[in-house]
Amino acid sequence: AQKTMPGTSLEGTHPTYTYKVVLLGSMSVGKSSLAYRYVRNDFREFLPTVGCSFFTHTLNLEGATVKFEIWDTAGQEKYHSVCHLYYRDAHAALLVYDIASKETFRRAKLWLEELEKKFLADEIVIALVGNKTDLAAEREVTTEEGEEFARIKGLLFMETSAKSNYKVNNVFMAVVQELLRREKEKASTPSPHGRSTIDLGENRARRRCC
Repeated sequence: AQKTMPGTSLEGTHPTYTYKVVLLGSMSVGKSSLAYRYVRNDFREFLPTVGCSFFTHTLNLEGATVKFEIWDTAGQEKYHSVCHLYYRDAHAALLVYDIASKETFRRAKLWLEELEKKFLADEIVIALVGNKTDLAAEREVTTEEGEEFARIKGLLFMETSAKSNYKVNNVFMAVVQELLRREKEKASTPSPHGRSTIDLGENRARRRCC
C-alpha cells in the first residue's frame, strides 16, 4: 500500500499510503450516507446504490499522508454475488448495520464470513459499525451486542450516525491508525537488505472503540 513521496530519502521521509476501503452491509443501513458525511461533511439520504459508488479522501497526518479510496457497495441481495469484485485487494472494510434492525446485524455477520474466506486476519482491517444512533428509540441491537461480537472476532467497533455526524470521523480515523500501526510493525521488522525503517509515530487504534 505504501508509496513513498518522490525526491525524499527513507530517513525522515513523510510517506504517502493509498488504502482501499470497502463499505459492506444491507440495503438502507446508511453506507452511502456515511461515506458522503465523511468525505463532504454533509448529510444526504441516498437511493439504493446500484453496483458500487466511489469516493476519495486524503488525510494529511503528522507521520504520513493517507489517501482513502472508498468503495460503497450495493446492499441489495441481487448484487451480492458480484460484491467480491469490489472488495478484492481491499486494505480495510467497514461492516455497517442499522442499530434499529436486528436483521442487518445478522447480515453484517454474514459479510464477515465472506471476508474471512478471502483475507487472512493480518491482510485487512475490519471495523463493525452500528449506524443510525439517531434512531435510539427504535434500537434493536444493543451496544453491548456489537461490542461483544467485535471483541470475539477481533474487530474495531463503533456506533455512528451519518445524520447527526456522530463519530463518523472517529471510525475512519480508528481504521487509519490501525492501518498505520500495521505499517509501522512491518517497517520495524528487520530487513535482509538492511534498509532503514520509517517511524510513523505512536498513534494506535484501540481494538475496541466506544
